[in-house]
Amino acid sequence: MKRSVAFLTAVLYRDFLAYSTGELKKLGLNYGQLPFILYVGKHPGCTPAELTNQLHLDWGHSQRSITRLVESGFLIKNRSKAEARNYQLFLTKEGEKALEGIHAVVESWDISKTNRLPSEEQEQLIALLYKLTAPEDRTEEQ
Repeated sequence: MKRSVAFLTAVLYRDFLAYSTGELKKLGLNYGQLPFILYVGKHPGCTPAELTNQLHLDWGHSQRSITRLVESGFLIKNRSKAEARNYQLFLTKEGEKALEGIHAVVESWDISKTNRLPSEEQEQLIALLYKLTAPEDRTEEQ
């Protein structure tokens, strides 16, 4: 039987989900909130529309998640005085701590999965996976 990227990706996803769920809970987050914190951390001042578009999310789900993260103290909405309906998203101090925690969780899981590989193979694996996930027009990591 041929080896499948889809199957291996699903196995890695389930493993990361199981690992990160417990670790994120310690930070006061759930797995579904992870991409929001990461995106706003990398793109401070983004709008909800940008975030929703870039993460390929449903508008309603995105708005509910943003509202929960604001209510939980991880995000703030900075409204424009000129246009009260439009706002930008920023991490709070608590959000910054959560971002650092998320990076630690990701790094520790990565190490646990790749520690059996020599560093050259680790770099090659990342490069190949990046090629599989990157749109053809993307030249740098988002």
